[in-house]
Amino acid sequence: MSFQSDQPIYKKYENLELLARQVVEGFITGLHKSPFHGFSVEFAEHRIYNPGESTKHIDWKLYGRTEKLFVKKFEEETNLRCQLVIDNSSSMYFPGYGKNDNSEVSKIDFSIQCAASLIYLLKKQRDAVGLSVFSENLAVHTPAKSSSVHNKLLFSNLENLSEPENKVLNRRSNPASVLHEIADKIHKRSLVIIFSDMMENTGEPNAVFDALQHLRHNKHEVILFHVFDKNKELDFDFQNRPYRFIDMETGGEMKLNPSQIKDTYRNAVEKFHSELRLKCMQYQIDFVASDIQAGFENVLLSFFRKRSKLY
Repeated sequence: MSFQSDQPIYKKYENLELLARQVVEGFITGLHKSPFHGFSVEFAEHRIYNPGESTKHIDWKLYGRTEKLFVKKFEEETNLRCQLVIDNSSSMYFPGYGKNDNSEVSKIDFSIQCAASLIYLLKKQRDAVGLSVFSENLAVHTPAKSSSVHNKLLFSNLENLSEPENKVLNRRSNPASVLHEIADKIHKRSLVIIFSDMMENTGEPNAVFDALQHLRHNKHEVILFHVFDKNKELDFDFQNRPYRFIDMETGGEMKLNPSQIKDTYRNAVEKFHSELRLKCMQYQIDFVASDIQAGFENVLLSFFRKRSKLY
């Protein structure tokens, strides 16, 4: 099912935090109107009172309205540590690269807005959140914190990531090396959320899975949001005419008519996705296929489900 918001799905980054708030509030409204009504989406301004603890911080006004005991939560209380990891290699700029009219969203735009929405959610729940951004190297790494100042820094980093001048071609991806580095930098058990199209350019796909396994070996929970454009990257839906295809990470070019290779291409992509999904299952990593044209609901719902299992 789909949860609809009154706001358009994609906007310009005039205020990423405000956009994240609109996305989340629209999602929560839809969630309460859906069969998931009983699903736990309580924000962390309050938590359920545990019998035997001090009654000092019970919210009696809320008790008067709900006849349930809730305790007010404070800034230093943290239930969850979450590290958001975004792939910023050039392939993530497809298919909206170079288009200033917002006619097509790119994989990086989708990932940025999903990450911003999750930061807003985590902030509301007083959870600690950090941000890592990578391509060939780890470009940004901020450890998980829960302060308001830290969250503003994260939104600033995301807004900077979205600027057109920071989107350059021929920026390759090396997730294997970077994920090992991130695993070494996260010293406390965390939920690691990765946004990537998983198009590595090292020629060693198994090395990526070794890095994901490293995260699991360190006791981290992992969600991989595999971002893609279903219409173009999976269905290969192009007109029956010659095209010039350019590898955004290497600059390699190929001229061909899509109809000549469509079946072969789709079979290869389907095989790649199946292997990726099976490997994630093997390593107990949550794999979530995320079509960038389908909106944010599946990402947010997957996060809620995972969080409810952990806490």
